This record gives sequence, C-alpha cells and structure tokens, in this order.
Amino acid sequence: MLRAAGVGLGDEVVVPAFGNVEVAEAVAKAGAMPVFADIDPVTYCLDASAVEAAMTSRTAAVVVVHRFGRLADIVRLHALGARHGLLVLEQGESEAPYDEIAQRRERAAYLHAKLRGVRTPDDGDGHTYQQYVVRVPGNGRPDRDAFARAVRAKGVECRVPVKTPVHRLPEFRRCVSLPETERASDETLALPVDATLTKRDMQRIVSACNALGGLLQPAF
Repeated sequence: MLRAAGVGLGDEVVVPAFGNVEVAEAVAKAGAMPVFADIDPVTYCLDASAVEAAMTSRTAAVVVVHRFGRLADIVRLHALGARHGLLVLEQGESEAPYDEIAQRRERAAYLHAKLRGVRTPDDGDGHTYQQYVVRVPGNGRPDRDAFARAVRAKGVECRVPVKTPVHRLPEFRRCVSLPETERASDETLALPVDATLTKRDMQRIVSACNALGGLLQPAF
C-alpha cells in the first residue's frame, strides 16, 4: 500500500514502536524511513499529538495499528493526515465472530470486577479484547516479570505482549523519547480471556493474581 501510494526513498513514515517489528520492516522495504511516535497509555495505539510532534517536512504517511482489540483514535489521526496532506493507513487485527467477542467481553467484565492490585484495561470504544492486558507496577516491589512467573507457577497462562519495543531493536535502534511506550513495555501483561475458558478457569486466574495483590501498589 505504501508503494502504491508512491511512498519510498527519502520519505518518512510515522509508526508505533510498541508492537510488532513487521510495520517498521514494511516501511523499510518500501524504501522509506520509519519514524517512531509514542502511544496513548489507555489504547496502546499511536497518540495523535505524538504523531504530530514526530512529523517533519519529509513525512509522507502514518501507519496506525489497532492494538489488543482497542481502536486507535482514528478520527483525530485522519484529521491530522488531512490537515498535513499525509496518507494514513490502518492495520487492524483479525476479526472474531460476534459470539466469540461477546464471550470475551463477558470474561473481561468478570476480571474487571474481581482483579485487585493490577490496573485493568479501559473498556471503551467497542473493545473486543483480542488480549486482556493489565498493568503491573514495579517501583521496588515485585515487577511485571516476577508477577508473571508467580502467576504461571499457579497454573495460569499469561504472556508479555511486547517484550522489546521496536526502537530498541538493533536494526531499528533510535535515540528517541517514548516514555509511554517504554512504560507499557515494562508493565503490561496479557491474561487469558478466551471464549473457551470456564468459570473455574476464570476463578483460578483471579485467585492467582489477587494472591499477589498485597505485594503490589494498592491503588493507582
């Protein structure tokens, strides 16, 4: 799509560093330069103000990636593109059947109500919970990785959604300030919310997480 739009050598394309490397790789394959902008801490998608701050006279496009089932603020981002004459591309996530999404939302609502000691995700803007991503603080107390190890030891599968932001990878290393990206990479953890989970499975997740709640910051 970038090539078809004439984006190539000498152009810059604003992309998120929080996520998969494939977006930056696609920009590089088109001959352009990926430029990283920070994310919104609620949606984990590109922040429109950060995108505008990252733009230069060479900026030709923005690639917006919807993350974890939560949509980016696409209205503001398209308005930004229109104002500056930029191509705005969206990368979505694989869509699930309506019944599956409804079941995920039901399980997410259960976790919202029961989890303690972690920051649960915002459920706005039609969240489909492709992943149920919580925040686990550090600050000298058990951090995200220690929390994940303890939860796995109790038989609960969990995963770190973004282990290393793209701007820290050797092939795309940049000296750029992305505080929300860095914080999200250090604190986020995806808990199970699949439609196949039983009520007992959900209770196990809550029990495993809440058993560690007293070791974490009590409130945000």
